[in-house]
Amino acid sequence: MNSIFEQDAYNEILDRINSLSSESKAQWGQMNVAQMLSHCKNPLMVALGRKDLKKPNFLTKLLYKSFKSAMYNDKLWKKNLGTPKEYKVVAEKDFNSEKAALLGLIDDFYEERKREVWEPHPVFGYFTYDQWGMLQYKHLDHHLRQFGV
Repeated sequence: MNSIFEQDAYNEILDRINSLSSESKAQWGQMNVAQMLSHCKNPLMVALGRKDLKKPNFLTKLLYKSFKSAMYNDKLWKKNLGTPKEYKVVAEKDFNSEKAALLGLIDDFYEERKREVWEPHPVFGYFTYDQWGMLQYKHLDHHLRQFGV
């Protein structure tokens, strides 16, 4: 699995985002392109400590931990996966401002590639450096494939 911490993967993701336009259409799902860009900011903000998530109850946390490795392994995510309510974007968004904000967050996250200690994810617990990088790449890749780039 690629990692957003790798220069080539980082550049690839930026190029793919920059190839989107406000007219880009989803191949699956309900979000338009601006909503997707807004949605993609959430995991980055959580990782950077800029967004809090409600900690799940014990049983829910066990359930999430059972598929934690799917967050960063080589297997592609299925189309139309459910979206956690904290990450759902239903309001209309401005394409240009969402794109700029997402690119800025990706840059901020990439700049953290030298960080040795990461706070645990509020739902999944601890990720290693490699897992954080793969998770962010995989999420972005999933949604960029959703829009054909």
